[in-house]
Amino acid sequence: MSDRVETLEFQAEARQLLQLMVHSIYSNKDVFLRELISNASDALDKLRLASLVDKDLAADTSDLHIEIEVDRDARTLTVRDNGIGMSRDEVVGLIGTIAKSGTAELLRTLREAKDAGASPELIGQFGVGFYATFMVADKVTLLTRRAGESGGTRWESAGEGTYSIEAVDEAPPGTSVTLHLKPADTEDNLHDYTAEWTIREVVKRYSDFIAWPIRMTVERPGEGDATTRETQTLNSMKALWARSRDEVDEAEYQEFYKHVSHDWADPLETIHMRGEGTFEYEALLFLPSHAPLDLFAPQGRRGVQLYVKRVFIMADCDALMPNYLRFVKGVVDAHDLSLNISREILQQDRQIRAVRRRLVKKILATLKEMPAESYRTFWTEFGAVVKEGLLEDTDNTEALLDLVRAASTHDPAELTTLRAYVERMKDGQREIYYATGESRGTIENSPHLEAFRAKGYEVLILTDPVDEVWVERVGQYDGKPLRSVAKGQVDLETDEEKAKTEAERKDYAELLTWLTGALADSVKEVRLSARLTASPACVVGDAHDMTPTLEKMYRAMGQEVPRVKRILELNPAHPLVTGLRKAHEQGADTEALAETAELLYGMALLAEGGELADPSRFTRILADRLARTV
Repeated sequence: MSDRVETLEFQAEARQLLQLMVHSIYSNKDVFLRELISNASDALDKLRLASLVDKDLAADTSDLHIEIEVDRDARTLTVRDNGIGMSRDEVVGLIGTIAKSGTAELLRTLREAKDAGASPELIGQFGVGFYATFMVADKVTLLTRRAGESGGTRWESAGEGTYSIEAVDEAPPGTSVTLHLKPADTEDNLHDYTAEWTIREVVKRYSDFIAWPIRMTVERPGEGDATTRETQTLNSMKALWARSRDEVDEAEYQEFYKHVSHDWADPLETIHMRGEGTFEYEALLFLPSHAPLDLFAPQGRRGVQLYVKRVFIMADCDALMPNYLRFVKGVVDAHDLSLNISREILQQDRQIRAVRRRLVKKILATLKEMPAESYRTFWTEFGAVVKEGLLEDTDNTEALLDLVRAASTHDPAELTTLRAYVERMKDGQREIYYATGESRGTIENSPHLEAFRAKGYEVLILTDPVDEVWVERVGQYDGKPLRSVAKGQVDLETDEEKAKTEAERKDYAELLTWLTGALADSVKEVRLSARLTASPACVVGDAHDMTPTLEKMYRAMGQEVPRVKRILELNPAHPLVTGLRKAHEQGADTEALAETAELLYGMALLAEGGELADPSRFTRILADRLARTV
């Protein structure tokens, strides 16, 4: 038969790739087995389809399966299938060359990663398939027979730039790939691919949901010194997402959720969906019942698991899920993607972007339809994260606004929707009023709310840091502007009240001018207020000013922002303010008046939960004033 053996050279780029594999320092060598099993699964799929199309095809499809065989003494590992097989030309075309675009880019990236210290997931991300076997094998032998053909083909290579190929008269149907494993590394037991537990773990992690049984014959202790051999199926083949919802009970969903999320609690909601048409996929997604510890951690887990035709590709595919839905767990199984896929390619893939849009819309629709009690739990755990979407996802702004829940002055015990707020708006009210701050207690006791509460206007109470940003970014809901009670002028007065305020403004003109000068280092203006009923003063911003909380957030992130001076508003009906006016008109001691102005400003800052620039000076002045009254 030796005259039937040919020695051929690999295509140039294939030789380069082989050299990288043979001399690789990558740690994630397990993917070679994933790739071989995936190839075997494809071969079984193709044989089943071919037998349906061609009734005359001589092929036995009664027991399609994948078999793994280990010889520990010879240090060989064989992956065998009884699928479609390959002809000689197919062997040369599929293995001797790399017939795909982007090969040069792949080689460049592999070299850079190798030089930079080798990302352990890189080979898995690129899915370099059959060539990955040379990371673990000194020699690879392939024996295959195409369905419907009488003879077979044997292919063999040591990964050194050439391969041999010969025709064989007899070969079992399908394909077997035998790896002559490299010598055992005593320091690398994790990669002993002759060990049963290693093979079980790799199959469980990457190929558990392959539709065909993956079998392996194992030895078990018998009586005395005897051993028995039994064939076991290593994979569950239970891809819940590929079954209809009617075929899966709740206990199975809960068990699977805990498997993919490593959570101890049951999910709050299950989303089982299927996409058909130009791009087919199945998705099984879960909304957790509580927030993970890494929800706000920069390096926390992001995205869902990606499978391609039941083959595991990556654990956290952030290209399929926006950052504001990072708490969603589950799997997406795409039918038409190639296994040769990287994160960079995923982010640019048109089909992946289309799937992402559909997943997001389905999740948002599911949230909208959730029972009130379940949604209350969800919003408590994840509301602050969902609101990040109002900054990121302009395509779904309206849907996200309908999901927002906020405390308000309407009902201290219940959160409200924006829709419900609009329906309760007073006649003639044109704006949605809100207040932001660190806590509900601080906001409810703020002087900014006094006139709104007195006149019966509802105010939303927003306490998450993201609230400071999204209300400015969104600007309106249902055509109603979102208006901060702590910024700009408020227009709550009747015509009679406005006339009275105008008269008071003339009476206070001199005092306001003097105070503006006396507090020039702290405020840009002192004026009379239309929002105060009980407090002597409050501090507000101009309509488009940055809030103190947002200013503090930017500085905490290391961003320098200019200090924003705010406006001090006085309540002309408060005894402290009327007394200050009288003292100023009577020519009281300027130093004493300046100290009173400082106290007035300091109290306004404290009342809104702000921070004093010089607390020790404030307390000293206050103590001196109190001592005079004792």
